[in-house]
Amino acid sequence: MSTISPAKIVSQRTYQVAGKQQVTEHFFDVPKDYSKPDGGSLRLFARSVKKHDTSVVPETPKDKDQLPWMCYLQGGPGMSCRSPQNYSFTQPILDRGYQLLYLDQRGTGLSSPVTASTLQMRGVDEVQARYLKLYRADSIVKDCEAIRQALTADYPEEKKKWSTIGQSFGGFCTMSYLSFHPEGLRECFVFGGLQPLVDSPDEVYRRLFKKVIQRNQTYYAKFSEDIARVKTIMNYLSRFGDGKIKLPSEGTLTRRRFRQLGIVLGFHGGVDMLHEIVLKASMNIEAFGHLTRPTLSAIDGGSSFDDNILYALIHEPLYCAGNAPKWSAHRMMDEYKDLFTLDKPANDDNQPIFFTGEMVFPHMFEDYAELRKVAPVAEMVANDSSWPPLFDEEQLAKNEVPVYCASYTEDMYVDFDLGMETAKKVKGCKTYITNVMFHDAMRSKMDEVIKAVFALRDDLVE
Repeated sequence: MSTISPAKIVSQRTYQVAGKQQVTEHFFDVPKDYSKPDGGSLRLFARSVKKHDTSVVPETPKDKDQLPWMCYLQGGPGMSCRSPQNYSFTQPILDRGYQLLYLDQRGTGLSSPVTASTLQMRGVDEVQARYLKLYRADSIVKDCEAIRQALTADYPEEKKKWSTIGQSFGGFCTMSYLSFHPEGLRECFVFGGLQPLVDSPDEVYRRLFKKVIQRNQTYYAKFSEDIARVKTIMNYLSRFGDGKIKLPSEGTLTRRRFRQLGIVLGFHGGVDMLHEIVLKASMNIEAFGHLTRPTLSAIDGGSSFDDNILYALIHEPLYCAGNAPKWSAHRMMDEYKDLFTLDKPANDDNQPIFFTGEMVFPHMFEDYAELRKVAPVAEMVANDSSWPPLFDEEQLAKNEVPVYCASYTEDMYVDFDLGMETAKKVKGCKTYITNVMFHDAMRSKMDEVIKAVFALRDDLVE
């Protein structure tokens, strides 16, 4: 395991927010490439939060200042963190005696963000494609270790380790952390993010498409009238040539892009969210013969790929080690092409048009305005087989860090069965399993799922 040096603390500013919380904004400098520590740095941003207590007699005992740290690993890839007070689980975690760090992972938020324009500053397409190798979980974990050391520099040895709490992709980062730098960890909590231990994404997407099909069936069973509405919308979108309609983001509204709105079907309330957009669009077409600006904005807001290009660029490489992704989701969809074809008989309610889920397709780099700018880079990434491993099964098998996970049988984004195989391979991993929660339970069912997972730690399981 490589040695990581402490991050450089550039600045720290503390202020109070409503809810008796004290927030500190941190900026750190870390190596851009940890294999070349002298080859330039990245500036990372994080917010930490602890309880703000007002005492009659002000005091600052060291035990109060040196509360055990918990680092939140955000889902994604490519997503930034909100302010701590905007997470419903912040207060329950603080009440358990922690202070929390919300890190904008490298390339996101205020942590040297990767956008089309900042990526192009790296140089030619080939250089940009190589540069993206620095933005997977292995580098994120090294950043965490560097920051942990900086924040705990004056802590006693027994307090230097920290806990992590990972949502979705944050759970993938946890597996990398446990594999390569377990020395920094006290305990790990994972919500909907038991990473499949694979070296290629094909089997992952083959299974996820089956779950997407189930969620489509649930959607159309609840809103059977939407079978005809979706076909009306698709017919309208192709009437003057697919892609002629511009979205507020400057992207093009193709049928295949509209089909991607199914990404919400894996959330609590996602079926209703999709229905609202379909209803609005079909009513626009019936009443006016065109889609109004509010409807186009709703469709545009159904995805965040333009604002988070890492989400599209390195999504499939999250499953790669020594293999090229080669547009895996696009290839795996061919195995279900009869269900996902856009050309279904207009008057046959037994043949609905199915929506896709959390998949990245090559056509997105034509349909999305920002992604168009990095299309050649995306093609290089898709055909690159030189991805290093993101986990170490041998280390996971002898793991000594307690791991507590929430896993959802109905998860549309992280395959449950592959996740259970992972849980069996991680020594000491305890899992709370439920079939009544979806992938976003940490947000939508926070009280229930936090209580259940912490019970794995606090209660006796014989």
